[in-house]
Order: sequence, then C-alpha cells, then structure tokens
Amino acid sequence: MIVREVLKNARRDLRVAGFEEVDAEHLLAHLLDISRMDLHNTVRVESALTAYEDSTELQDLYDQLIKRRLANEPVQYITGLAYFCNLTLHVGPGVLIPRPESELMIERLVLHLASFSGPASVIDLGSGAGSLALAIATQSAQARVIAVEIDPDAVYWLRKNIEAIGADVRVVAEDVATALPGVKADLIIANPPYVPSAEVLPAEVQDYEPHIALFGGPDGMDVPRRFFEAAARLLKPDGLFVTEHGEEQGPQVAQALSADFHDVTLHLDLNQRPRWTSALRN
Repeated sequence: MIVREVLKNARRDLRVAGFEEVDAEHLLAHLLDISRMDLHNTVRVESALTAYEDSTELQDLYDQLIKRRLANEPVQYITGLAYFCNLTLHVGPGVLIPRPESELMIERLVLHLASFSGPASVIDLGSGAGSLALAIATQSAQARVIAVEIDPDAVYWLRKNIEAIGADVRVVAEDVATALPGVKADLIIANPPYVPSAEVLPAEVQDYEPHIALFGGPDGMDVPRRFFEAAARLLKPDGLFVTEHGEEQGPQVAQALSADFHDVTLHLDLNQRPRWTSALRN
C-alpha cells in the first residue's frame, strides 16, 4: 500500500511536468535496491522496506530523487547506472550516457568478429563509459579490445566499468590523433562528438551531459573528421571502421571517408533511423 501511494503521487508530478511516468518506478526501485519488476512483488517489497525505519523516511528520500528528476537530471545520473546490451554500467557527471540505439550495431560487429579464425584487434576511439568496448569484449571471444579516451572524467568511469565487469580491455588515456603509434587494428569503432555547436538539445542532455562528448563543431563534423583520420592511420588494409553520427550526417560522413576508405555503407539503428556508417580501409 505504501509503495502504490508513493508511486501514484510521483507519477502524477512527473506527468504534469512532461516527464515519463516510468521514471518514478526506476527511482523507487533504486531506492529500495530491487528491480523495477520487483515493485510488483509484495514479498520483495516488504523485505526491502525493512531497511527503513518508517514510511516517512522512505518518502523523504524518494521526494529528493523526484525533485532531482524534475530539475531535468537524467535518471541514469541519479541512480548511477545505465544499461546497454547485456551490461550494467556505472555512469555519472562527466560521461555520456550510453544510448540503446547503438545495440544493433554491436550485434553486427560481433557477427563480423566471429568470422576471424584467431584473435582480432579492436580499438574503440572516444570510449567514454566503455559501452561499445565492453559490449564487444564480453560478446566476442576473438576480440582484443583497446579503449582510447582523453577526458579524465570519462576515463574514471571507463576504468570503473572495466573493473566492475571484469573484462580484458586496455585503456589508453590519450588523444585519438596521437594514440597508439605504430599499431594496426582489424576493427575500429567510434562514437565521436557530432552534434552541431548551435543545436539546442533537451535540457537533461544540455544541462547535465558533458559538452566535450556532444558537440563536434559548427556543422558537427570537425571532431568526427579527426576521428576518421585516426581510424585511417590505425587500421590494417581492408580493416573495418564503424562510426556513429547524426541522422542527417550520412552524406557528410561518406564524403569525409571517401579518400581513405571504400565500401562506405550507411546503416539504420533500432528506430530505423540513419545512425552509423561502416567502411573498409583502402
């Protein structure tokens, strides 16, 4: 009864303010240290409630979380967790929140790596929290993954996730333009900052997520071009490069890759929107 009443009020407040009502469940489940589905399990809820002296304590703490959400703070920053593929990742201020739209890309890359008879070298440029690097490392027996990330805040979360998951991923804390001299890889993945500088983003993104991981220059392509140059330098001949980008940037990406790559192909994400491009090194 306590949980139903608490959720009813929180859902109403979120709905009125234009937020998803399901956020109320995510935040309460986090506070009770149970899954969102367990909120419907009376035994699990009653067991979780024993951690609180009374309903007032729970309500006060929950109200604080709801206020943070109503101030546009992302749910993932409030809970400290984000979900990607089959992974639970630690996230917080200073690192981009992984987006589920990239999961289809991971599926196809794991299939590509399965064609290798032995180890395959993989480099993740601008790894952030490590979602792409860790998804590949945990799903592909062939992959030998290196994660490149220069921002110290992001490197903190990257290392934290590698340790928590126990994956064999090497971290290189350096700029993509100079990282790994002399190294040649079979596959390179990248999610560079590609949002045009003047674009207005939703408040929960604009106000909380790191701009260094979001904005790529006036047309959004300045930073991605630096990543493309790094990929050309680091890939073996016919090595595969895959990069994420904005929905409207496919033609610009193809043009930028044309000098050093062939078989440039645009792909759709889980929402059937143009989201990533693959190419083979000349």
